[in-house]
Amino acid sequence: MNIPNSIAITPELVAAHGLKPDEYQRILGLIGREPTFTELGIFSAMWNEHCSYKSSKRWLRTLPTQGPRVIQGPGENAGVVDIDDGDVVVFKMESHNHPSYIEPYQGAATGVGGILRDVFTMGARPIAAMNALRFGAPDHPKTKHLVSGVVAGVGGYGNSFGVPTVGGEVEFDERYNGNILVNAFAAGLAKADGIFLSQAKGVGLPVVYLGAKTGRDGVGGATMASAEFDESIEEKRPTVQVGDPFTEKCLLEACLELMKTGAVIAIQDMGAAGLTCSAVEMGAKGDLGIELDLDKVPVREERMTAYEMMLSESQERMLMVLRPEKEDEAKAIFVKWGLDFAIVGKTTDDLRFRVLHQGEEVANLPIKELGDEAPEYDRPWMESKKHPALLASEVAEPDDYNAALLRLVGSPNQASRRWVWEQYDTIIQGNSLQRPGGDAGVVRVDGHPTKALAFSSDVTPRYVEADPFEGGKQAVAECWRNITATGAEPLAATDNLNFGNPEKPEIMGQFVGAIQGIGEACKALDFPIVSGNVSLYNETNGVAILPTPTIAGVGLIPDWSKMARIGDMNDGDELILIGMDGSHLGSSIYLREVLGSTEGAPPPVDLQAERRHGDFIRGLIRGGQVSACHDVSSGGLVLALAEMTMAAGKGASITLSEQRGPTHALLFGEDQARYVVAIPRDLANFVGASAESSRIPFRRLGTVGGDRLVVDDLLDVAVVDLVNANESWFPAFMA
Repeated sequence: MNIPNSIAITPELVAAHGLKPDEYQRILGLIGREPTFTELGIFSAMWNEHCSYKSSKRWLRTLPTQGPRVIQGPGENAGVVDIDDGDVVVFKMESHNHPSYIEPYQGAATGVGGILRDVFTMGARPIAAMNALRFGAPDHPKTKHLVSGVVAGVGGYGNSFGVPTVGGEVEFDERYNGNILVNAFAAGLAKADGIFLSQAKGVGLPVVYLGAKTGRDGVGGATMASAEFDESIEEKRPTVQVGDPFTEKCLLEACLELMKTGAVIAIQDMGAAGLTCSAVEMGAKGDLGIELDLDKVPVREERMTAYEMMLSESQERMLMVLRPEKEDEAKAIFVKWGLDFAIVGKTTDDLRFRVLHQGEEVANLPIKELGDEAPEYDRPWMESKKHPALLASEVAEPDDYNAALLRLVGSPNQASRRWVWEQYDTIIQGNSLQRPGGDAGVVRVDGHPTKALAFSSDVTPRYVEADPFEGGKQAVAECWRNITATGAEPLAATDNLNFGNPEKPEIMGQFVGAIQGIGEACKALDFPIVSGNVSLYNETNGVAILPTPTIAGVGLIPDWSKMARIGDMNDGDELILIGMDGSHLGSSIYLREVLGSTEGAPPPVDLQAERRHGDFIRGLIRGGQVSACHDVSSGGLVLALAEMTMAAGKGASITLSEQRGPTHALLFGEDQARYVVAIPRDLANFVGASAESSRIPFRRLGTVGGDRLVVDDLLDVAVVDLVNANESWFPAFMA
């Protein structure tokens, strides 16, 4: 793409940059002339969906983002939440969907690298990672290749960098055949008085380039991520970045060392749109101009144009505003770590973004308008058609309950993910208390004797499609519940909102409905959204993904010796269901896997009940009354019981006395606000009485023991058979 800066700007060139004719007219109005080729590239980078949130901003503003523990909400590289004792947790989730479909290993690897940089840019040392992955149908010819590449990329980067992967999701559905989802989460620890922001301050100060050299990889990546896919997808391979986790590890150590010197005024990760986005954001936030001299940018390829340098998304790079008197000290740190350190510009007081290359001014643009004046659309939307309610009496019972349960535990979306997470280092740093496979990952707070953090990531896309509002509520509620099931207090969340083309009113309607549901649940559960990402245009040849608003959350455990796990139950423990009996089979896994149907409304979410039941469970766990705990979600009560028995390697005998509805609804219904707890026998009456006095619905289910899961005379399966069915699907699929 070695195109001179004087190239004529044609309507075709404007369209190729993802800009609509009216957006180009807006550019002409702002700058009063035709842009140079480099300026057109800069506008396309700043005004695409991925960087400007132009279709979603209006709705994102409706989400609750504040709370007593929130120190930094959306708008920075990551959110910051107080966890007492002067400590804070810094976290965010971000998508790398389009690149991972084109080049699965590098797409996923650089997704992990980017989210880790977002966290340590703030001054935090990363302590945990998660990922939420969605792939096409298992029998689609590309699925196995994509799973293999993405999982290897996530593991290859995270393991080499040295951060434990403590949780996440992997699901399959044919709607992701042409557009997989790779959502990466990272969290780090910092001191409350040691947080670094991206707002530049002071005029005439050096703008410093840090890290790895700039190459041609990833040029136009953010623009590519803001468009649908079609048959030309293979041509987009050069827009995928290439990562190097060992360079990033050096960058982390150098940045944290540099931050201790007091040299850093502002710092920004070079992620989407690279040098352009980082420079513009730092200047605009500080009401300052920025001047860059590209001749001083470290490059690894010859004859790079200004356009390529401004739009490259080469990895492991940072931009910083530095105290000039600390320049020598700062440079010495980066030289020691074998990284580039170059003064590439300065802050100015003229609110212009000026770019020089080979003695020529290739860009001179109003810096605030580049960021703040990006188009903002109130896109037309239509309320989604909700799936009609489905009565349990309209749903057939299974012919054989044993076969139905074995089918569920061995189905693509409910089978064990061990094949995936065993490729990740889950215990590096030595603080992991719960590895993947339970309700939430748990990591000790290094340096504190008892404190730990719990992490979970959740969404049920089939619910969101059936009813975006209830599905949005449920994603938040399940994340909150999974964190609660460990005994943690849920503090705050980050979101990754993955949808199709927002220019279609029906897709925009899904987005709006989900945001409204998420907002309502976050308010009711005091679970504010402190950071996040929107990924739109997840569509190929007009077929959209399932609406997938992933919610990842963080919770605080004051004393991890009183934490609950899914599999810690003992022989003789009594199993108790906290919450209502199951009655809801609409949009359920039972319906899909056993009966081959996707009909029915999803389970409604009673947020007051969610709150009451969760607070009750947390009290039991912290009071030392619980051996094991597991939330009830996909697959209903019987799948929760099966997962607990598999994790414990112990059987259970269940009696469904006083049935208040159809048996299959009681066992497979996916009603919300529910947990199964294992309680020592001598405490079971006390727990029942506590629930009764707190007006918490509960059902005494039976006792732990033996080597089979038995439910009355309906179901009788050996735990070893459940384990074999559960553990065998993934290795067999990938063989």
